[in-house]
Amino acid sequence: MEYELHGVCNRQGRIEFPLQNADFILSFGLLPQESKVSRRNEISAKALPMELKTLIKQLEVPAPRMVHNWQGFSGSADSCSLAQLISDSDKFFIFVASGSEEVESVANELQFFGSSKLNVLTIPEWETLPYDSFSPHDDLISERLATSFELLHANNGALVVSIRSLLQCMPPSQFVRSRSFLFEPGQYFDIQLERQRLIQTGYRHVELVMERGEFAVRGSIMDIYPMGSDLPIRIDLDDDVIDGIRSFDPDSQRTIARLETIRLLPAKEFPLDQDAIARFRESWHETFDVDVRRCPIYQEVSEGMAAQGLEYYLPLFFENTETLFDYLPQDCVFVVADKVEASASHFWKELVARYESLRHDIERPVLPPERLFQKWPVVSKLLRQHGVIQLDPSRERDQNVVELDSRSTPPVRAELRRSDPGTALRQYLETTASRVLFTAESPGRLAHLDEFLRRSTVVAVETQDFSRWLKVGVSPGLVIAPIDRGFAFEDVVVISDAQIFGRELERPNKNPRRSVDPEWIIRNLTELNLDAPVVHVEHGIGRYKGLETLVIDRHPAEFLTLEYAEGARLYVPIMSLDLISRYAGADHESAPLHKLGADKWSKEKRRAAEKVRDVAAELLDVYARREIAEGFAFPRPDADYERFCDEFPFELTLDQRNAIDAMVGDLTRVRSADRLICGDVGFGKTEVAMRAAYIASQAGKQVAVLVPTTLLAQQHYETFSDRFSQWPQQIEVVSRMRQDMEVERLKGELSNGTVDIIIGTHRLLTSDFHFKDLGLIIIDEEHRFGVRQKERLKSIRESADVLALTATPIPRTLNMAISGMRELSIIATPPAKRLAIKTFVIRKNRQIIREAVDRELSRGGQVFYIHNDVRTIEQTAEELSELYPVARIAVGHGQMPKRRLEKAMADFYHRRSNLLVCSTIIENGIDVPNANTIVIDRADKFGLAQLHQLRGRVGRSTRQAYAYLLTPHPKAVSREARKRLDAIEASGELGIGFTLSTYDLEIRGAGELLGDDQSGQIETVGYTMYMEMLERAVSAIREGNIPHLDVPLSDSREVNLHSLALIPEEYVRDVDMRLILYKRIAGAVSESELKELKIEMVDRFGSIPLALLNLFLSTQIKLSAAALGIKRIDLGPAKGLVEFANDTAVDPHRLIKLVQESPETYELIDGNRLRINRALETEAARFTFVEKFLEAINGEDRYSDKTA
Repeated sequence: MEYELHGVCNRQGRIEFPLQNADFILSFGLLPQESKVSRRNEISAKALPMELKTLIKQLEVPAPRMVHNWQGFSGSADSCSLAQLISDSDKFFIFVASGSEEVESVANELQFFGSSKLNVLTIPEWETLPYDSFSPHDDLISERLATSFELLHANNGALVVSIRSLLQCMPPSQFVRSRSFLFEPGQYFDIQLERQRLIQTGYRHVELVMERGEFAVRGSIMDIYPMGSDLPIRIDLDDDVIDGIRSFDPDSQRTIARLETIRLLPAKEFPLDQDAIARFRESWHETFDVDVRRCPIYQEVSEGMAAQGLEYYLPLFFENTETLFDYLPQDCVFVVADKVEASASHFWKELVARYESLRHDIERPVLPPERLFQKWPVVSKLLRQHGVIQLDPSRERDQNVVELDSRSTPPVRAELRRSDPGTALRQYLETTASRVLFTAESPGRLAHLDEFLRRSTVVAVETQDFSRWLKVGVSPGLVIAPIDRGFAFEDVVVISDAQIFGRELERPNKNPRRSVDPEWIIRNLTELNLDAPVVHVEHGIGRYKGLETLVIDRHPAEFLTLEYAEGARLYVPIMSLDLISRYAGADHESAPLHKLGADKWSKEKRRAAEKVRDVAAELLDVYARREIAEGFAFPRPDADYERFCDEFPFELTLDQRNAIDAMVGDLTRVRSADRLICGDVGFGKTEVAMRAAYIASQAGKQVAVLVPTTLLAQQHYETFSDRFSQWPQQIEVVSRMRQDMEVERLKGELSNGTVDIIIGTHRLLTSDFHFKDLGLIIIDEEHRFGVRQKERLKSIRESADVLALTATPIPRTLNMAISGMRELSIIATPPAKRLAIKTFVIRKNRQIIREAVDRELSRGGQVFYIHNDVRTIEQTAEELSELYPVARIAVGHGQMPKRRLEKAMADFYHRRSNLLVCSTIIENGIDVPNANTIVIDRADKFGLAQLHQLRGRVGRSTRQAYAYLLTPHPKAVSREARKRLDAIEASGELGIGFTLSTYDLEIRGAGELLGDDQSGQIETVGYTMYMEMLERAVSAIREGNIPHLDVPLSDSREVNLHSLALIPEEYVRDVDMRLILYKRIAGAVSESELKELKIEMVDRFGSIPLALLNLFLSTQIKLSAAALGIKRIDLGPAKGLVEFANDTAVDPHRLIKLVQESPETYELIDGNRLRINRALETEAARFTFVEKFLEAINGEDRYSDKTA
């Protein structure tokens, strides 16, 4: 390779080229040995701004042991240049980032700017502190293992990894190779052998596969959620041969697609077979001189369990560990980001400090840092053996420099308050000769950006990817790309929507969760434990004793066994499970226990029905007054509203979007709105409220935002002020932080209409605050207000629209919402990358507190310490200072002078303090994303909703958050408190607030619907039956009928064809799962619902056996009989009986005609009963006969396409 280039060496030693050589300027630093140009410190192209197409042609891959220092780039120009270089090369590239955030952004940029064939891999960090006692999230392990396996077969492409991951020791590559298995249809598969192998590679055996690393076996079906897989898979077996492999939805358990092959990776980064456990035990004794009887982690591994935090003992499982270098191709190229060496140095100091603080723990000894990580000098030496591209944006190096010579993107920020917000952008496009590409990171943001461009008279053409647009794309172009940074070369300019609208955008959630059905949570039979109270419509409240099989008519049949007073047992046929519901209304121990055959249950049902009738009438009265009241229909959202929405910097979740759409629908109707938004803390309820406030204030109406605490008022004031900063609305706050003179001024401005949005505590509800034209009330955490405030709100509701926000609605609020008295929206989808809070209920001790504080502060975070006794809070702060001297401690509680409290909170918010010792004053109102650990002293003294709110103060970023609920000795904790603590500990899943309220229903008792009594009035019949009674009563009154007090619920229907009709135990082995399926079959309300359920069961469990098919057919007949008003069908081998309800829909003339035509078969006993005389020996014959009989008396050919 030869170059005939002529340049002049300037004073700095750089070679400058004449302009006529511009098209052939070399900008890649080092020249090959054969070059006729003598080697200098730098080869540079400074004559003209560089064109991207020229740069792409001239970039070269550094040879082994050579370093190219890339300079002169801005934005994502380095990623773009690198992506083009990687796409055109047959080498494998490793980008070493300084931190995990840079890993994600660079990986996205390389994928976008590279060719469609470019494969970009990442290895995530464990996201735990060194020596942490918690294991990394399974999703992180899954991605690490999947990438490790791919690296073993990689020849080209790219890997993006943080310096911490590069320093980390890894399992030997042979472990990943040998523990990975490929399966395909037609392959031999010994289910017992594979089950054992899965356990030895770290998979957990469960009944229902929901998370990665789990597997389940049901007869000839095995479900597995493999590591590295986006979806779980279902393997169907025909004897010992794989018949088919399917992916399925973990939520619905339904099939998604058929697969040709599936690869199983190990579930952990260490083995758990007997040889590995023996090696671990031997290495432990060689390494540590401790009493193993006092080491829980040693004991758990000895029992074959994957103990929490076991990853930091990885070297004990192997003779030798390896590093990432051992997984890579030999001739790979490294790209090192700026500040990597500084990050490595900082991490090593943190690692050594953690080791020194934990090394003397005799119950959990730790390995020296050198056993787990490599030092930077060692890694740096390994790097120098490869070709290296060093990114040097600050121009600190002067050897082997490669000038990219890109420019900053032009100033095109949208000025959203101007009538023409796109002026700067349009002017730039009119003057530039460069081709321009606009990017947005999601389809929703793309639509927003496209609409903004069109309003600015800019027409952009959508394209599929960068490479295609670079070759033939029209300018300006528009594309979906998860990038925040743009760049500008002479010929190409990329502008992201973040640069137009400002502020970075959140990444879309990789694991969106489905919306929560509020009815389903309460009315199903899940979580039904032995001895739990259940309600039978006809016999009252008993105790669940499990499923029992009895032989009836020579056929085994399953029954739900209920025990009543005096040990009496009731066996409920599984076809009648629609008569059973889970009891919710009081603590299980306090639930009534009725006596079979007594009339007490009938009397209680009648009293409940009378109460229901009165409640239904009052409920409808409330409806009527709201319908009649002359409300205000706000105008439909316009272009200004869309601009306001455009300023929201995050991607809306599906639940948020649904809640916003429902809210807009409410406001634009004439009828006054009353909607409850239930969403977990930090899930985006406030954005829904701010959009509602915008619509109301733009229409000239005033908005009142009511909050329970001063802190929350201040928090909302700052949030609203920031959100409305580009808009003319005047926003004010009323709280005890304001001077009396300021409050008086605000009263005047409120009454004359100067203030558009007022935020305040219950002071706003007093009689001395007058609104000029109040249109919308937003209530945050309404259950925190007292009786008087609620009565005042009830009177205001008739004239103004109401939007209530809550994270955990108390039972009364929940009852009102579910019964339809208020509209309900649930936001259960977590924001992007949000992790569930790890919650621990632990007996208080100093070591636990020190560990919690140390974990958080050592990663630069902040800690809440809740101590709700003002008398001893200062003493507690002093004790914490002695325990952790380096902490910067602040104290805050409600009895402090307001200025001092304000300063304490401001110091914590601005990170001047990092440990806040406080009362529950922070329960509603302080939002510190950097605070991700909360310690709650005497957690047994708090209510469930309060614990949930306090826990919600942390976990408001993408970091793993921790909640420690400290308790005294177990004997000092009441039974009620223990139940609350168990509920909050079990509910670690994101978006769990609504479900927690159903626990509250059981623990505290369901509240009275239209009153303020929280003690609960539904204990007598249970929540579910009460709500069903109420719904039926409301429906009857609406139709002009009087509710039947004696028959508050519909009559039960019975179909018995003396056949084997059940779910065989070998088909569904799990008792709880069978119970749920029985309930779903019995509760089906249509043939289409039964059909879908049948398809689902085939999908999940395999071909339907005859006994289950009979159950489906019997239920189908039961539905048809119910529609005709038939109470009972009992048909055996020789005779049968049909009993009609008093209000049957069967035409008596048709029935008489049937009897007259076949008197040998049919005989009318009385007005309601029909005897059947027919020999029907087989089950199939009985099913066919009943279907034809129902067809005959109905007069429709309903069963022509069915077979028994």
